[in-house]
Amino acid sequence: MSAPALSTRGLDKRFGSLVVARDIEFSLPQGARYALIGPNGAGKTTLINLMTGMLRPDAGHILLGDDEITRLAPDQRVRRGLVRTFQINTLFPHLNPLEAVTLAVCERQGIARTWWRPITSYGAAVDEAYAILGSLMLSADCYRPTRELPYGRQRLLEIALALATRPKVLLLDEPAAGVPRDESRELFEVIAGLPGDITVLFIEHDMNFVFRFASRIIVMVGGGILLEGTPHEVAADPRVREVYLGARHG
Repeated sequence: MSAPALSTRGLDKRFGSLVVARDIEFSLPQGARYALIGPNGAGKTTLINLMTGMLRPDAGHILLGDDEITRLAPDQRVRRGLVRTFQINTLFPHLNPLEAVTLAVCERQGIARTWWRPITSYGAAVDEAYAILGSLMLSADCYRPTRELPYGRQRLLEIALALATRPKVLLLDEPAAGVPRDESRELFEVIAGLPGDITVLFIEHDMNFVFRFASRIIVMVGGGILLEGTPHEVAADPRVREVYLGARHG
């Protein structure tokens, strides 16, 4: 049996007396589509920050495949295939999508700083960037300044930049935050269609998208995992209705 794509064991984090992560253990299978849900303050983004190295755990272990990555710096985790997006996008507003994704491909290849070479020297990187944009239905926008893109398209571009790193695991922190609902639907359809060898864990508050696109759901409350299950199991659990779904839907 192959190792999980990403797993945690006994993960703890506190700030003084405030416990923000408590004995967190889970495993994401290769190619899985998991959702991470919970009320505000449950610790979802904190968990993402721990897994990506933005925060150091006080105890526990994080494994990417068979490799221990608990003490690695964020950029080292990216190079090993663990990549994230943020609640608020971090794009280059004056570049167009093709330029931005080409730059990300060049950064992965270690040639982004060879700025004195002519653009024709980067033909393979440009081709790869264009293919990534095409896979996310962004080809028509590839020459449009990023600042002019609708917000939903900007979120797709952020995913394109993540794909340029060739991730094994992609962590999406509220990818539809601030995106109009019709654009959110397109966004999640693209996420669902990502290559099957990429494992995806996404945080999302809209339960319609969670139950439609996640194969399994992890529910967090108070810095710990309340339960993990299929969408049907989670929807049927009275604890979830009480602490999360009930609070949103009455």
